[in-house]
Amino acid sequence: MPRILQLVPWLLMVAVMISGQKRYKQITGLQSHCLGNVLRVTLDKSLAIGNRLEVDAINGSNYIPITPSLASKCGYRRKSDPWGNTKLFASVLGCYADNQDDEVFNMGVRFRLYDEHKSDEDVHEVTKTCNYNKWATREILCQRNYMEVSVNRLPPPIDKAGAKVEDQLVDKVPEAVTSAGNIWRMIFFTPKEKSMPLADAQRAGYGIATTPTRLVFRSPYNTTETYSENIAGVPMRVVKVTTYFKDMWSVTMLDTAAACPTGGAHFTEETITWYVPRYIYPLLALNTCETLEAYMGIDGQRLSEAQMTSRGYTMAVTDSHFLIQLPVGGSDGFYKSHAPKYQYHISYSIEAMIEVLWNEEDQLTRYKVLYPITTPMMARPPHVLDNTVAEEYVFDVLLGTFLHDVMLMNLTFDTGVLTIDEANARGFNVREHRFVNGSKTFSLQVPFSDPVVAKAYFEREFTTYTLSLTFGLIILPEQAPFSHSILLDATLHDVVLPVVTGTCDDEAYYVAVEYGSHGSNFQTMVGKRELTADLAKEYSVRENATHMTLRVPFLSSDTVFTFVIPFAAGGRLDFKLVDPANLWSLNDFSLACTFPMPLTECHANGTITALALKVESVPDLVLSQLTLRDQSCKPIFTNGRFASFSFLVNSCGTTRTFLDDMMVYQNEITVANGGVKSGKNPIPMYRVTVSCYYDDHDFKMLKFVPRERQSDRTPLSGFGEMRMQMRLATDATYTTFYTEEHYPVVEYLRRPLYFEVELMDSTDPQLVVFLENCWATLGRDRLSTPRWDLIVDSCANKDDRYSTTILPVDGVQYPSHVKRFEMRMFAFVKDNTVLKDQIFIHCDAAICDNNKQSDAFCFRSCSSYPGNGNENPEVKNTKGQSSARFSPRSRAHLSSGRIVVSRRFKT
Repeated sequence: MPRILQLVPWLLMVAVMISGQKRYKQITGLQSHCLGNVLRVTLDKSLAIGNRLEVDAINGSNYIPITPSLASKCGYRRKSDPWGNTKLFASVLGCYADNQDDEVFNMGVRFRLYDEHKSDEDVHEVTKTCNYNKWATREILCQRNYMEVSVNRLPPPIDKAGAKVEDQLVDKVPEAVTSAGNIWRMIFFTPKEKSMPLADAQRAGYGIATTPTRLVFRSPYNTTETYSENIAGVPMRVVKVTTYFKDMWSVTMLDTAAACPTGGAHFTEETITWYVPRYIYPLLALNTCETLEAYMGIDGQRLSEAQMTSRGYTMAVTDSHFLIQLPVGGSDGFYKSHAPKYQYHISYSIEAMIEVLWNEEDQLTRYKVLYPITTPMMARPPHVLDNTVAEEYVFDVLLGTFLHDVMLMNLTFDTGVLTIDEANARGFNVREHRFVNGSKTFSLQVPFSDPVVAKAYFEREFTTYTLSLTFGLIILPEQAPFSHSILLDATLHDVVLPVVTGTCDDEAYYVAVEYGSHGSNFQTMVGKRELTADLAKEYSVRENATHMTLRVPFLSSDTVFTFVIPFAAGGRLDFKLVDPANLWSLNDFSLACTFPMPLTECHANGTITALALKVESVPDLVLSQLTLRDQSCKPIFTNGRFASFSFLVNSCGTTRTFLDDMMVYQNEITVANGGVKSGKNPIPMYRVTVSCYYDDHDFKMLKFVPRERQSDRTPLSGFGEMRMQMRLATDATYTTFYTEEHYPVVEYLRRPLYFEVELMDSTDPQLVVFLENCWATLGRDRLSTPRWDLIVDSCANKDDRYSTTILPVDGVQYPSHVKRFEMRMFAFVKDNTVLKDQIFIHCDAAICDNNKQSDAFCFRSCSSYPGNGNENPEVKNTKGQSSARFSPRSRAHLSSGRIVVSRRFKT
């Protein structure tokens, strides 16, 4: 607010003439204003955008380039904001003003705009006539690049009454004495005195000139003859000089001094307060003065009280200072972005003016300061507004607020860098939003489905989507880069867990997995084992984009037995899908089925075979510790899951009872000594009852008459166990064999299979193994159909076109304990269609005594089938012997594992 202490008429007449010299195209945007003792010319950024600007002073027909050094010497100042808006300030007392009696000033400048890459240029000339005739005795002008002081160089008027003769002489003497041509020497006070001739002062950068009535002195701020002084807490730059004029009869001296502030602005986030000393003592002779007028303005233009109020400006006067307050963000200034250390900051700039008129012993001083103010850089970390609605599966983020000089250049994701055009082409919808105050924000939308979005599963049924992103920005026009990183998370209850179903047939479990939203990204546990690639082949795993199926045999080691009944066994397959990263159970599935499985076989010769299974309820049971009632009767074979017993109906504690027309033989399989203890907890009792039922009508009474023996025979007594096994050799050498872990064995059609039946754990060379019958079935059950005979009555099947060959045995210690045969791989076919790609091989084998020629069955001949003999090589058969009614001393029923036909044909 202007504070008018004494009303002084301000007579200012302005005559304006702007002439624009257009070289190539018509462009508007030039304005000029006379502001007291200063001319201001404004060039709009629309003229300068993309161009380089040079300014010349017009001096008659000559053009003088306004360089920085000439500007401070001749009274010019040029300022531009970062976007090309330019203001040129010129003192009416400048070097190239056409001064008419210090009242009318004709001034001209030329603007040249050109592109460094083009040869042509735009040229605009501006001429202006400013009228300014109310000069104070001393006028001080403080511009940013120079200090200017002008003083009246003429002596006070002389009372000419009675001196008419000398009137003409008196009028001419002052002009002659204080003209520029009479300047003899200049004394600078630094504050020490320093003498300097006029020419040296001009070479040092000082501007010294006289006008019709005034002496003008102009100094840059940074010369060696200027000095700094703190006045009322405000740093100021001071220059003081006395100019000596010399003529023939006298020496005249004029004092000039200027003091201009270089500080005094104080800042808060909302307000700029500018302090200007009220009493500038280097300029005062008596350390006091009377303030007559005080004004504030912007960019050299005085403001009225109403204008100040509307813009929020205030000016106050204290005992020591003039206080001007400006709101940060006012419309007369501008904001600018910065990026120190790549962090976003802003500053606000405005050019304030103060103009004061004071009186000191009837000497008026007009003091005008044009003072550009820029606030310290203020940190403005960008704000992130997360507008994401998770159910829409799109990240929606807003970043801001920025000034208009910020541009978004690129986006950096974990996967790489995208330009804005590339991001929009990818569907990210990057937009810039501008507001009426000139600020802007940037928005971005990224679908959850894009690869730049990471997915994590911190909870089993929830997906956490994460977007890590860095905005790459620059500040114009200096291209200063900075960035801002964000991390967005959104969690959705959107996980679809895989679904597992299963069925069974008589031989296997069948499991189907329908993938969920994880796809096939899970770990599969079959029983207690992970489903590896090798195990997947064994279980015939098949996969597509949405499902997986597998077949697990009932007798697989990855299943468990849950119960046992006489003709079946209960089993369970535990199947689990596990998240590999977090080990969460995605689906815990169990399939329980009952499978036909005769565990007891009752033979007509009075032999009972029984199979004991390790059931889940007795996990620590050691099968080899099982016995029959007679604990000396132990299994003839055990592994981790089975124990096999074979005993006669009249042995091992077997009991007989009669039930109607049935005769029942029973025994029990139990753990020796009643149970096994593990730690403090006893293992539950294991007990399996073995029962055989015989129809009483099938027994015949035989009449016999004893007769006296012809000779005494020494009775042979003994007890032992005989076990037999059937194995499949890997080749004809019979040196390596497939084990349980290798089944099912895969072989091509018509390829040879090499089987061996061996009597185990016997060193009696008189025992001979004979093959009674061998056949192939489609299923595991040896009595199932369809069936194909391989060996019939100890001889190769003559109806088999791929004839089975009984092979000689060598390379073993007891050749009579081993039988070997070779067959060709085949498949069961019906109506030219393969029924199933598997076969099982079964054999009935007999153990005979080589010393007993009466065992005719064991020594029958296959002479009618050359090359297929099954006879003992050491004994020749007697013609006509028959074995139809004779039973060998021991028989065994043997079966192979599953043999699978390869679907590829091998030649």
